[in-house]
Amino acid sequence: MGNTSSTAVQKCLTSAVGGNNALLAYKETPLYQLNHVKPYNLDIPITPAAVTYPQTVDHVAAIVKCAVDNNLKVQPRCGGHSYANYGIGGQDQAIVVDLKNFKQFSMNNSTWQATIGGGTLLGDVTKKLHDAGGRAMAHGTCPQVGIGGHATIGGLGPSSRMWGTALDHVQEIQVVLANSTIVRASETEHSDVFWAMKGAGASFGIITEFKVRTQAEPGESVLYSYSITAGTAAAKANAFKQWQALVSDPNLSRKFASQFVLSDLGVIITGTFFGSKAEYDSLNIEGRLPKKEGSVVVFKDWLGLVSHWAEDVALQVGGGVASNFYSKSFAYTPDDLLSDAAVDKLFDYVDKTDKGTPVWFVIFDLAGGAVNDVAPTATSYGHRDALFYSQSYAVNLFGRVTPTIRSFLTGFNKVIQDGLPGHSLGAYAGYVDPALTNGQESYWRGNYPRLQQIKAAVDPKDLFHNPQSVKPAAA
Repeated sequence: MGNTSSTAVQKCLTSAVGGNNALLAYKETPLYQLNHVKPYNLDIPITPAAVTYPQTVDHVAAIVKCAVDNNLKVQPRCGGHSYANYGIGGQDQAIVVDLKNFKQFSMNNSTWQATIGGGTLLGDVTKKLHDAGGRAMAHGTCPQVGIGGHATIGGLGPSSRMWGTALDHVQEIQVVLANSTIVRASETEHSDVFWAMKGAGASFGIITEFKVRTQAEPGESVLYSYSITAGTAAAKANAFKQWQALVSDPNLSRKFASQFVLSDLGVIITGTFFGSKAEYDSLNIEGRLPKKEGSVVVFKDWLGLVSHWAEDVALQVGGGVASNFYSKSFAYTPDDLLSDAAVDKLFDYVDKTDKGTPVWFVIFDLAGGAVNDVAPTATSYGHRDALFYSQSYAVNLFGRVTPTIRSFLTGFNKVIQDGLPGHSLGAYAGYVDPALTNGQESYWRGNYPRLQQIKAAVDPKDLFHNPQSVKPAAA
């Protein structure tokens, strides 16, 4: 962007936000990268053309028009946790629309439908729903993640087996489209846009407001954790076999959430049961898992439970802390269970391979339940048949991700794929992986062709763009 066009863009954006230059930041702005760009993955350097902080939906629409008029791409940002920095465009010369000023909230106490601003972080969603009548919705456990991206890409969390994904709660949105119009979209209005936004939102528009159904908070809940801190590769493999057998039981209670976490420290099987301790005990979960040191904690209050989840995730992921990392994911259906031989090979690989860093982990996360109840084509979300996911993640604390680190993670996932010959494992778009050669097909599976058709209709010039966003169907 030369000086002439740069000046034109800046004049346009200044006008778009009503002359308030405090709502705009550019490359010349002091501490631009640190205070405004704020890449989550430090391994992928990006310099957007501008970062904007609109205060009204009209500001958003005007910013979108500026981008169109100046031939720039646009990406919305809420929590800013994209693994490939797609919330800041995923490439240079994009305009970032940061939604931090859109944190409005209200509750309809007759329908229990909540209105939530598109820039609200999950920690605030939990607290506001609780304060508005002891309500809740399904979402992930990291409080710094924003609902704008989370509830348009999937939004999996411990309560998803009971209530579905975060996007399954969404009943209506206010969205700014590529032609800078502001529309309300639902199953009855702008239904194609609504369908596309529920799974691939960043490719189609900027949501400034959600209307969501809510649930009554669960009462007593049980948090369980069983760990193997020492032990051989064979012992850890055996633990995974037991966990996989447990979570693939078609009769497993939907009140049961579970994770198998593998790291340098060993194995932890952890999760939540949304019911009483007596009911949990009656399921004999402990008897179906390895006999190792463990703890079972009963929570009487929802906020206490949710904050405990956040503490766990903060230890595992670093929460809102930016770092140099690499991550990959797989989605497994009930037909993609790993054989005992494949599990043995996987844990042998982990045992013998140089990771290049002590900060790595793999989370196998149970899904299924209510998520699977929704028809595969009812929303654009691509994994209605997923039973569980794996997320492998490695951090370099001392600089860029090294070839050794990348090779370890790539090899880990290759061992899994080799153990399932002929199976096409998808990837979760919430754990975006820029190394995928067919990312769109992996993220959205059979829904991708329809997404491309809708993209061609509402964003034919691919304004809302990142390196793995939905591309318009050819005319």
